[in-house]
Amino acid sequence: MMNSEFVLELISVFHTGPVEPGSCVQKLFASLSVFECDRLALPQVEPGSCVQKLVGNVPTGVILKDVSLEIHGGELMAILGSKGSGKRALLEVISRRAQGPTRGQILLNHVPMSLRLFQDSCGYVTHKTQLLEGVTAKQTLDYSAKLSLSSKIGSSMRSGRVRQVLADLALTQVANRPVEQLTPSEYRRLVIGVQLIKDPLVVLLDEPAWGLDPLNTYFVISILSNHAKKYNRIIIITMEKPRSDILPFLDRVSYLCLGDVVYTGSTRHMIDYFRTIGFPCPELENPLMYYLCLSTVDRRSRERFIDSNNQIAALVEKFKVEGGPYRKYSGGPPDLDQLEHKVPLSAYGRPGIFSTMLALLLRAFTMMSPCSYVGLQQLFFRLFLLPAFFFLLWNFYWQLEHRTRYYHEAREGLYRGPLFILTYCLYTLPVSYLSVMLASAIVYFGLSLGDSGVDGPDWLGWAVFGSVLWAVWAFVEQQTIALMMIVKSSYSAGATSVALTTFYLLVASASLRSLVHLPDWLYYLGHVIVFRYASAVLHEQAFLDKLPQLPVNASADCPDNNAEYGCRYRNGTYYLLERYHFSENGLDLGRQDLDLWFNFALSFAFFGGMFVLNLVLYLVPLPSFIKSKFRD
Repeated sequence: MMNSEFVLELISVFHTGPVEPGSCVQKLFASLSVFECDRLALPQVEPGSCVQKLVGNVPTGVILKDVSLEIHGGELMAILGSKGSGKRALLEVISRRAQGPTRGQILLNHVPMSLRLFQDSCGYVTHKTQLLEGVTAKQTLDYSAKLSLSSKIGSSMRSGRVRQVLADLALTQVANRPVEQLTPSEYRRLVIGVQLIKDPLVVLLDEPAWGLDPLNTYFVISILSNHAKKYNRIIIITMEKPRSDILPFLDRVSYLCLGDVVYTGSTRHMIDYFRTIGFPCPELENPLMYYLCLSTVDRRSRERFIDSNNQIAALVEKFKVEGGPYRKYSGGPPDLDQLEHKVPLSAYGRPGIFSTMLALLLRAFTMMSPCSYVGLQQLFFRLFLLPAFFFLLWNFYWQLEHRTRYYHEAREGLYRGPLFILTYCLYTLPVSYLSVMLASAIVYFGLSLGDSGVDGPDWLGWAVFGSVLWAVWAFVEQQTIALMMIVKSSYSAGATSVALTTFYLLVASASLRSLVHLPDWLYYLGHVIVFRYASAVLHEQAFLDKLPQLPVNASADCPDNNAEYGCRYRNGTYYLLERYHFSENGLDLGRQDLDLWFNFALSFAFFGGMFVLNLVLYLVPLPSFIKSKFRD
């Protein structure tokens, strides 16, 4: 990949993948008979089995049909088409992210494109990309460089690359501005910069100017065109409604309609080609939109759909016969003296595992820095509010911030799930432990659970009390991480986490054990739940062998534990008799279910087991029906 000439080729690419349910194309397909679909050469959409519908799988169909194109270094290509034409599917096929079978060849410098090759040498800017709040634009690019550039590249060169990308994207003036304070145009350019920081040979951008006004759209496209020519890189973008003012920046254009190629080739020759086949562009018309409309089926009625599809099918066949010369490269060789990077930075490889872990840790702590409003807010939540509302705040925080960013960066091959889980726990667990211990100190000493004697406060008792509470907190946190791997909605995951936690508390925390005639199986069910062991530690600390606190000169008359009058329990141990199983001797120290250090160790063992389970879950590839939830 160190050649100064770069070329990306697609040769007879076919792809079958998921079709969005409820789309216009799917509804029209449903209104046509099988005979009409065959006659019009339309793909048959498979509705999917009941099992597929149950797990959330979407119907499948042929999305790309015999797509062939070519693009060279220094060129900007626009893939145009209406919704459902296959634009995004084409990008996902090139990036090897597409779900479903793909046939044909995709070559980068005559080397077959693989997932590893794309991750190492290319970049993909998705339609929706969320950056982490609480960090500045410069810090975002700096951490992206640490995650994607090899450790062989010195810090000075990496810093220079960050400054260069900021300058190329016109972000120098807002380099120290937090991400959440950027304008939509600046935010979009920063998202592009995250990919450009590693100097990829090929950059795919899905609707890079979506939601921007005409001036900023022109600005973004001009920046991309300048980047392609300045560094001799390949840029491919998709657009649904191109404006005429961006026409001079497009070196190549491809029109797709229902997966077929209506035209692909030089933008300069596009008008001549359509004129020769009888479709000249009227004066004062936008050529890009005019031929886009020509390549779009009319979905307003069944009859118009059939007529327009027949016309487009004729255009597709016409281009297959006469479009060969237009696919080929028509420009001259690049001026190598004007190129700033003959060898891409991605050719130096990727950073090591410890460098990646350090970058993730530093980025996480930067987000919690008290130097910004977002950092102060997160620090306050974690230190003071998180112990009380861990299952809700953690879900929202995970959904909006780290989980979304993890999926983007994992698909880019920057790191894998286990490294992310390990790094994130190294960041969050110390903070959560400090928070829980502070909260437990208020409860433990405020309620006089730690007796103050000659030796002072019972610090060991407080350490045990707070640590076992933190073990439960950490377990539920890991449980939520597992849920968020497969559940997209934070509200659904939050409700599930609350329901599971409530069930744990009722069954395993001794709340139900004092009820008369409770079945034994429900008692033993608690032995597979962490709350049973944490609850045993807390109960033993609070009640075992503890005498009732009586006023001076007062006495407790408790002739029997079940006395009708007087105190119900002689001391705290009798209270525990109703909730735990003891040995036959009853009150001696040979107890079966109350062993402080044994239960304390098992509380942490449950957390460790859940942590290891998450490492395995995030290592195993996700099923396709789960991946489809997080495509954006």
